[in-house]
Amino acid sequence: MADDTNERNSSIPRGFKPEDSSARLDWVKDFTGIEIDDTLTDDPEDLKGIIENHVGFMKVPMAVVGPLLLDGVYAKGEFSVPLCTLEGTLAMSMNRGMLASYLSGGTTVRHFRQELSRAPVFIFDNFDESAKFQSWVEENKGAIMAAAESTTNHGKVLRIDQYTVQNYVVLDIVLDTGNAAGQNMVTLAAKVACELIREKTGHSYFLESNINSDKKPSVRNMLLGRGHAVAAETTIKDSVMKKVLKVDPNTLVEAWPYYPTISSMAGIHGNGIHESNALTAIYLATGQDAACASENSIAHFSIEKLDDALKFKLTLPSLTVGTVGGGTRLKMQKRNLELLGCADGEHSARKLAEIIAGATLALDISLVCAIGSHTFTDAHMKYGRK
Repeated sequence: MADDTNERNSSIPRGFKPEDSSARLDWVKDFTGIEIDDTLTDDPEDLKGIIENHVGFMKVPMAVVGPLLLDGVYAKGEFSVPLCTLEGTLAMSMNRGMLASYLSGGTTVRHFRQELSRAPVFIFDNFDESAKFQSWVEENKGAIMAAAESTTNHGKVLRIDQYTVQNYVVLDIVLDTGNAAGQNMVTLAAKVACELIREKTGHSYFLESNINSDKKPSVRNMLLGRGHAVAAETTIKDSVMKKVLKVDPNTLVEAWPYYPTISSMAGIHGNGIHESNALTAIYLATGQDAACASENSIAHFSIEKLDDALKFKLTLPSLTVGTVGGGTRLKMQKRNLELLGCADGEHSARKLAEIIAGATLALDISLVCAIGSHTFTDAHMKYGRK
């Protein structure tokens, strides 16, 4: 499928004429069996729980990129990935990274964690009260977890972590949220659990302490994540590096150490390239909470030199995504989940997370190679303008 690219960086037709868009729609239908129909609209009564004061719809341009070849626990095979973006060159760049990986055997992805939390805080007058409270919580953990789980048919409480600072005790109530992104799920679960605690102990609380840093990048989410955690890696042959990515692999790997060093100097969490670009584009296309790109863009990226190839590795510890609820109910977003094969299934959210990780790595590879080959500016000037 990717052997003859016609200098297009993939088998997806290029161009900006109406017939080019039609050709791409045909390509997607042939490739996935799914027909993209951008005339799908949602009725106002179907928007309850998604938006208030609705007045209409703002169309955001949508592209497809691929094929993305993955070997994952939940995502296996070739995928065509939908993107919604206003940034020229983003789709082209991601496509280029996908092609380079495809020609070298694809990308391995491994989902290794799923947990989301809400972290209420209890405030005490003295340390003795705080210590007694912590002991009570530990002794009654089973009842607290049962109360939290009573609010959901699909979520499961994994644990309750306690954090103590001064006269505050934070209870980080951690759930596996199934196929839901789960922000509302953990909020309700924590509320009911805290009401049980208040009833039994007499201590009041505030439902959010900010330790789980919802919608904010943090060291906590870099280590423990918020949602799904996925690692991805692909080994790209030197010949493909030169032909497709237009960079000398030796020059790239020898210079690369500057990037994580200076990222650390700047105080950046992780050393990702531009994860938020990939995440926001896929989130908008698949009905995710796009604001979660703020905490989800934390990443760990590295390059390893092999005999005749470079291995690119990416870990995304915090992907707050789901395949049910929220914006996934919208018709176009639901169709895009069908396009990815993530609209249903026992672990469809984990599958989506693995696809997102593979696509994000492809975009990172393309950009780091553009920087390494000094074509970064030229590409944006040529393709990022009208």
